[in-house]
Amino acid sequence: MATVLIVDDEKSIRRTLREILEFENYKVEEATDGLDCLAKLKKEKFDVIILDIKMPKMDGMEALERIQILTPDTPVVMISGHATIDTAVEAVKKGAFDFISKPPDLNRLLITLRNALDKSNLVTEAKILKRTVSKSKVQDIIGESERISLVKATIERVGPTDARVLVLGPNGSGKELVARWLHEKSARADQPIVEVNCAAIPAELIESELFGHEKGAFTSAIKQRIGKFEQANGGTLFLDEVGDMSLSAQAKVLRALQENKITRVGGDKEIRVDVRVVAATNKDLRKEIAAGRFREDLYHRLAVIIIQVPSLNDRKGDIPLLAKHFIAHICSEYGIAAKAISENALARLKSVNWTGNIRELRNVVERLIILSGNEIGEEDVVRYVLPSMAAPSAPLHEVFEQFKDKEALHQYIEEEFMNYKG
Repeated sequence: MATVLIVDDEKSIRRTLREILEFENYKVEEATDGLDCLAKLKKEKFDVIILDIKMPKMDGMEALERIQILTPDTPVVMISGHATIDTAVEAVKKGAFDFISKPPDLNRLLITLRNALDKSNLVTEAKILKRTVSKSKVQDIIGESERISLVKATIERVGPTDARVLVLGPNGSGKELVARWLHEKSARADQPIVEVNCAAIPAELIESELFGHEKGAFTSAIKQRIGKFEQANGGTLFLDEVGDMSLSAQAKVLRALQENKITRVGGDKEIRVDVRVVAATNKDLRKEIAAGRFREDLYHRLAVIIIQVPSLNDRKGDIPLLAKHFIAHICSEYGIAAKAISENALARLKSVNWTGNIRELRNVVERLIILSGNEIGEEDVVRYVLPSMAAPSAPLHEVFEQFKDKEALHQYIEEEFMNYKG
């Protein structure tokens, strides 16, 4: 049985609508104004809301905006005894499903409610399908080393909360994957996760990308644009490479996090947003703060929880698991049988200096699959991988210790220089 919430300050209207809807087998609840409506929404879920525009304490338009934040997928049918075309258009723009004049035409009201319920059911089914597909697309975090196990445990603890998370780690180490699992483990998993690569967007466009803009805000703004904060409303906003964000954009992001409100570029209306922010960077933000390139107050807003993703060189024990995982995945993409890999080949891979981390390992595995025979052996790694990889450099003190005195060191440097010139 579908549940309808009637929000109207006129008792006679509520009673009339209740009698009609209960006769049509709807379960009906009532609220006397916008504040009462929001209080009930925090305790109970409704299939449809019938909302009057003119009410004391909080009018219908403001209540509609709050409803969009609390339960954005619940259809809202607006009603009013003083309806105008402008009012109806504004209500629909703000997210109302439909607009009906008082006293409502019975047939139109019932048809509108049925259509609203059909939409609500479709949205629910789409969410279930999306979540199923999403879970199948989010890759597992592969590894059993102590440091990666700590990352997994932290995700399990932090994911279900709304705490903001700062993910640190070198390029290619899997920071985006950590962000996606934080979203999957949260109560927001049915809502979108929206990614913004702060390093890839020019400084003059980042504010429009994040907050959107109004038509005519600048020369090329030929129509209104919804920004990433609004797109992520109810879900998660992933700010990748946040250390590359301009200072002016940082100030606006800080305000959005403090007030849960944004203003589009060129606009003056404040828009409420409900997003969980996960940020990531490969930079040392403490050093960026000291250099005046990152706001300390924003850092403290973002870094409620810090997850440090280790480099591949710090978790080489996971390389066999990762290599076998990539072999199975890539061979499946190519439509061929998964190739075996020898223990000696895995040992060779563990000896490499992985400056590109997980991303580099995946590329190397793909190269080996293409160029090797039925089994990837040690000779394949030596032939196709080692010549192109960076060898780990020994600390200077170890280099110096192999020479007995300064004269021997000078002679070595001179010989190396002559070889270089030759």
